[in-house]
Parts: sequence; C-alpha cells; structure tokens
Amino acid sequence: MPPKTSRKTASRQDRHIRKQGSGQILSASRKAAHAHTKKQADLKRSAKDEKTLRPEDAVRIVNLGGLDEIGRNMSYIEYKDDIVIIDMGFQFPEEDTPGIDYIIPNIDDLKPKKDKIRAVVITHGHYDHIGAIPYLMGKLGNPTIYTLKLTKAIIERRQEEFINAPKLNIIEVKYGDKKKVGAFELDFFGVEHTIPDSMGVVVKTPLGNIAHFGDFHLDRSNDGKIYHVGEMERVGKMGIDVLMMDSTNALVQGTGISEYEVVENIEKLFLEANGRIIIATFSSMLTRIGEMIRIAEKLGKKVIINGRSMKQNVQIAETLGYFKFKSGTIISVQEMNKHKPEKVLIISTGAQGEPNAGLMRIVNGDHKFIQIQKGDTFIFSSSVVPGNERSVQTLTDNIARQGAKVYNSKLIDIHKSGHAPQEDIKIVLDKVKPKFLVPVHAYYHMRFVAGELGKQMGIPEKNIKIIDNGVEMLLTKDDLEITDREIDTSYVMIDGLGVGDVEEVVLRDRLMLAEEGMIVIIATLNRKTGKLMKNPDIISRGFIYMRDNQQLLKDIRAKIKSIVNRIPRHQQVESDYVKALFREQVGQFVFKKTHRRPMILPVIIEI
Repeated sequence: MPPKTSRKTASRQDRHIRKQGSGQILSASRKAAHAHTKKQADLKRSAKDEKTLRPEDAVRIVNLGGLDEIGRNMSYIEYKDDIVIIDMGFQFPEEDTPGIDYIIPNIDDLKPKKDKIRAVVITHGHYDHIGAIPYLMGKLGNPTIYTLKLTKAIIERRQEEFINAPKLNIIEVKYGDKKKVGAFELDFFGVEHTIPDSMGVVVKTPLGNIAHFGDFHLDRSNDGKIYHVGEMERVGKMGIDVLMMDSTNALVQGTGISEYEVVENIEKLFLEANGRIIIATFSSMLTRIGEMIRIAEKLGKKVIINGRSMKQNVQIAETLGYFKFKSGTIISVQEMNKHKPEKVLIISTGAQGEPNAGLMRIVNGDHKFIQIQKGDTFIFSSSVVPGNERSVQTLTDNIARQGAKVYNSKLIDIHKSGHAPQEDIKIVLDKVKPKFLVPVHAYYHMRFVAGELGKQMGIPEKNIKIIDNGVEMLLTKDDLEITDREIDTSYVMIDGLGVGDVEEVVLRDRLMLAEEGMIVIIATLNRKTGKLMKNPDIISRGFIYMRDNQQLLKDIRAKIKSIVNRIPRHQQVESDYVKALFREQVGQFVFKKTHRRPMILPVIIEI
C-alpha cells in the first residue's frame, strides 16, 4: 500500500481558478480532493479521543506553500500562544498566471495571530525561501528573523529596494546555536546546498522535536567523505519526532556527484576553450560562482559578472569574506576589449532563458558591450527548471547558430543539483531516524517517492504523511494526526506594485486574450431613437486577420444591426444594456461561425 496521503494533488493543467477573495487563486480540483482528507480525519476521530485532536492540546504544523509546486516555501509551527515560521519565499508565475511577477504565500490564517509569532527562521538565501519577506513581514507584525550571516546580508540588501517595507530585526546565528523563543527552543544545524550558509533547524516543543532541513544535498570531498555528517548525527541524537524533508530530487536514483567533480570538469572545459568563455548559472549559486572565479584566477583569466543580482550577491559574499580574490581579477565589462578573448571569462545570469536576463541580451545582440563571436564557449552550469525546457532549448539553438560551442550537464557533469537524490535521502533518514516523515518542497509524485524511501528505511507506513498545502497536522505525545481542517493557501499574486489585487476575473480576462484574442465593436447610436448613425466599426486583435476575413466582418456587422433593430423604441437607449446584448449575442454568433470565443469589447457612442 502507498504511504498515507491527505488528498489528491491537482496537476498544473488543473490549476484553473475560482474566487477566494482579492487577488487569490485556488486550484478547482482541490475542493473535491479535500473529501479524502476529511474521510481520513473522520476515521481517526472514531478511533481516538476527541481531546487529543484539539489544537490547543497539540502542536500544529501547517505548510502555507512549497507543496505541489517549486517555490513559495513557508510553514509554521504553533503551540498554544507561540508560533515559529520557517522560510518565506515566493514562486515564479505559471503558464496560467499571465502578467504576474511572483506568487507569494497566503497569510490570512496568520494575520489574526501575528502577536503570537516569536520567530521567523530563514534556512538560506534563495528567493524561493526569502522572496516574500518584503511583502509579508509588515503584515505579520515584523517579528524577529533568525538566520546565518550571508542570508542576513542578502535579505537586508533586498529589503533596501522596498522603501515602504519595515526595517527588519535580524538576529545572526551560527551552526549549533540554541535560541529560546516562547515555548520553543530552536537548535540550528548545518546542511550543504548551492549557496553558502545553508542550515536546518530543530524546533524543540513541549510535545516533541520537529526537524526541518530546508533545501539540502550531500556533498563529498575528493576522498568521498560527506560534509556535515556530524551535524546529521547530532540531530539524530536529539530524538526527532517529525522530519520535514526536502523531496525535490526524490525521483533521481543513486547518489549525487560531488561539487569537487563539477569544478574539475569545468576546469577541463576552461583549458580546452580557445576563445572567450561565457558561463550561465543562477545568481544565487554562490559556491559554484566562487569556484569559477578561483579557476579563472588560477589560469590567468579576467572575470566579468553580467547581471545585476549576480553582481550584488558576489559583492556581498566578497565583503563578508566568503570570496577572496586578487585585486583586478574581476573587471568591468567596459574593460573586456583590453584583454585577449582567451583570457576572458563572463559569468552571466539567464540560464533559464529569462527574457530580461543578461544572457538573453547577449544572444539577441542587444547587449551594449558583449556580442557572440565565433569560437566562444558557452557553459550552462545549472539544471533546467521544470517548465523552462522550451525556452532553454531555443536559447541554446540561437547560440549554436552564431557559431559558438555549447556545453550543458547532459554532455558533461558541470552541474550538481542543490537537492539530494534517493541514496543521499536514505543516508539522512538513517542518520536522523525520525518517528514521523513529512516530505516537503516538491510536487506530489516526488513527495510520494520520498515516502516510499522512508518505508525502505524502516519508517512505518502509518507514520509517513504525504500532505498538501494548507493541511493541518497535530503533533501529540503519541501521534501525528491529520485533521479535517484546511487552511486557505490560495495564491496571492504580485503584479507590479500591487500585492494581491489581481482578482480571478483579471486572470481570466488575461487568459482569454492570450488564447482567443478580442473583438472591439464601436457602435454610434442616436440617443433618442436608438438607431445606428453609421456602419459599426470592428477592430480585431489576436482573433482574425481582418483583410482576409471580410465576409465574416460583414456578417458580424449584420448581426450588430439586427440586435440594434430589435431594441424597443419606446424608451431611451441604455448603453449598458446594449453592451450586454452585444457581448452575449455577438459572442454566440462568432462561436457558431469560428468555434472560438474572443473577448467582445463593445463601445457605445451616443449622439
């Protein structure tokens, strides 16, 4: 039998929308799936004393994001009058959220209890874990943040861009530090990830210990020794009741390659390249970026950082002492032509084919200083985020068409994922030995497979909880219960300066315009008689090419005239009434003719 699940998870294609208040979107399929959760909870209620399921007598664990998606990571732990939040990230928009900049967690459940929030723990500096801080901290009473040095600096630098956001109170911690916050004790431990200063936290509660690993992978030295293995063993000795574990790479078999091997392969490519080298990676992969600069320095190359966010992160890391380079190793892009092509390394953002990133400007010929030259070597030292495959392939093709060589992780091991594959997950489970396993940070299938790995490592099936965003779990002395209460985790969207002000109807209109186009009908009516004063004007955008569809336009005009002629003449024309008729009847007419549903925008001019 599979591990216990709370409900079925919606696919990306099922993420259609219904109103959940201002600017919030919820998967339609989740309403039906909630019945499975409720059935489980009802069965437990018949077998357990009702008292053990009351939130005030247990530790509540709720994920507000990060499940059934990549990003928007945020969860909280509550006991009586105390709450600890773990991470506060955003998610990049999806195909069915056109025009949206970011999607952030819904905190409606936390707002009434903001006075109870004792701490916000940030596990590392990636935006899927820190991106929502400027938008949410003020609404939550600006509680104290606990994090490591580099993450603190990245958060503070980004907060400066939001002039109306509150000044943050950030307490810097180190591995092994312990902090008492309300009824909880926080114990911070080290993990390996693609950015320095990554950590997990054990939240010690009166009813049990909850370990959250953030995002992690296992890295090894060149002799095969695992870094931070002592930290995992230390966590295991605490007696972990609940392990909330990153499951992003649970589908990947085997163990991960070491960062040492990646760096070794990148150095080989550097040595083989005859011209300039342009590397594309994530701006937050500071460990990798630092190694690339070190190799370039060793080979006598000059380094150019292309991309604002990457420049900022490198400057922060260098200021804090994580990077130590010789003066003159990093140069400005204006100085590039002073050096031979084979002595230049360019590290750029844009590995996912983002339209506004530095790499895309280079490839499209829009960069002021950098153009592709025949003999350039492009290295993609990053994985492709699900959903970006097509844009990355198009980007790669455009580079190759211009005569440059392209290498990626399919050809040679030049990228190590920031998330642990199957055998490494098993090592963590063996070291920590949790009583209950809650896979997090991934789509449903990945979390399901992580649950299967838990079973292989001896965790009883009933102790593996495959839940979804918003599902409430209650930790008691004896059990971890899934209740029938579901917290609202519908999407809150950032569009420009607006937070949560893009409502369901706005998204629906954007999708309709993108998929079906629009027809604008301009009708000039006599205010007294209601008759048309001239032939209606019709404008089409994204629907038909008007020059080649004159007959259809004539038919639409005839339909408009027919609608106007049937309006009673004994009363003054109501423009809103006429617009409604045009939208409904012209829309139906066009659908019969074309089997398409463009948006109908009527404009009534009364004379």
